[in-house]
Amino acid sequence: MSANPFPADPDRTRIWEMLVPRDIAAFIAADWSMVADDFIAEGFCGLHAHGSRDPDDWTLAFPTLAAYRDEWLRQAAETAATEFAEDPAAAIHRATSLTRIDIAGDMAIAHKKFDGTIRLASGREDRLNWQTLYHCRRVDGRWRIAGFTGYMAHR
Repeated sequence: MSANPFPADPDRTRIWEMLVPRDIAAFIAADWSMVADDFIAEGFCGLHAHGSRDPDDWTLAFPTLAAYRDEWLRQAAETAATEFAEDPAAAIHRATSLTRIDIAGDMAIAHKKFDGTIRLASGREDRLNWQTLYHCRRVDGRWRIAGFTGYMAHR
């Protein structure tokens, strides 16, 4: 499992725990209920960059949390059906980096990057190579995800 890079910062630790260990565990389990409360449904907005650096290529693919949840569940089910040659959770942790979280009052931007591979049973590898900016808000003392700009080009 990834190590928390913010052990002395309670706010960044809470955001990191939400976006790294809890998110990965839920995704591998294909269990949305593990992360459902981490999101703010009202006003949720998710942009899909389609691996591009050009904002003209980005789309409003997730205009609601329900739209994102459905895609998240589809991807999680696809991952669960894949035969791996290694522990996929360990590989995702190895590929995941979240070392920058900008906080201004009750707002935060978390810079999550994926750069690595997962070995497949077929002998091939799945490449994880994108980045996501999570737009977070502190509501009633708890950090939650209000939206994101994701699947942006990385490296």
